[in-house]
Amino acid sequence: MIKNFRTYDLAKEFYKECKQLIFKQPLKDQFERAILSILLNLAEGSGKRTSKDRRNFYTIAMGSLRETQTLLDIENHTYELNKSEILGAHIYRLIQNPGGS
Repeated sequence: MIKNFRTYDLAKEFYKECKQLIFKQPLKDQFERAILSILLNLAEGSGKRTSKDRRNFYTIAMGSLRETQTLLDIENHTYELNKSEILGAHIYRLIQNPGGS
């Protein structure tokens, strides 16, 4: 279990909120993969030993967030798109300072 990782908690909350959104196929499948990828890459990155490895996974999470934002924009989910900017700022800070060695 991941504890004391605020960005992960924000991503999990965002994931749960967005799971309720309606998307047309094939956008729905792509959206679900992208939003889950944010969480999974944050989790995997947090378990890496070096800053370089953590930064790599956090960068992938940011890419998945951008993909998610694009799909939210296409489907005009403005509220969630605006909320995603907060998560993006947190992930950006992790990329800039992944901590540790």
